[in-house]
Amino acid sequence: AATVPSAPVAATAGRPVIVVGGLSGVAVAYEPLAARLRADGYRVFIYQLPGLGLGDITASARSFAGYVDQVRAATGAATVDVVGHSEGGLVSRYYLKRLGGTAAVGRYVSLGTPQYGTYVANILKFLGLGSCAGVVACQQMSIGSAFLADLNAGDDTPGAVRYTAVRTLQDELVRPVDNATLADGATNVLIQAYCPLRVVGHLGLVLDGTTYTVIRAALAGAPVQPNCLAL
Repeated sequence: AATVPSAPVAATAGRPVIVVGGLSGVAVAYEPLAARLRADGYRVFIYQLPGLGLGDITASARSFAGYVDQVRAATGAATVDVVGHSEGGLVSRYYLKRLGGTAAVGRYVSLGTPQYGTYVANILKFLGLGSCAGVVACQQMSIGSAFLADLNAGDDTPGAVRYTAVRTLQDELVRPVDNATLADGATNVLIQAYCPLRVVGHLGLVLDGTTYTVIRAALAGAPVQPNCLAL
């Protein structure tokens, strides 16, 4: 299996990366991913969605916009890179598309993000809920929602941002799995297209070593060559 060389230190040294948590994702769940990124030389920040992402995604995106400004001010960096898991990928993409975020972001990587929605039943099962009632984000992530119709109108990849969307066949939340892809020039990576025996679930995208080699390559601007044996 091809391995992805570590990005040159000069390219990553101190570059801020914001890991954006997903639906019901507490910050600590993303610490293993953050540790890998730190080991590769990035300055890592974890953004836990307000109210664990149960509320309005557009409101979460506005809060995220303020957080990006804080990170840029704290680091002195003109741009940050974003790795969004699940709903976190929608929050950050809304920021890019509707809140003028493209000037502040260099690279965008989504992990198992329902870019074009998922079946309501999968969201409910994932959350352990009986219905979407009162859970605005659940309604917004459903296939055909007004939120997604607005987000997906026009260009999927606005600005000069480099977009990468990672998906896995075993994703329990995003169904159909190909709804985790983006059009308009994004790099779409299906883990099993390279590593057919790799089993990676929705939460596994954050923890899986092979997936991390994809994230690392995307952030480094390198060709995607997943290491199927990575731990």
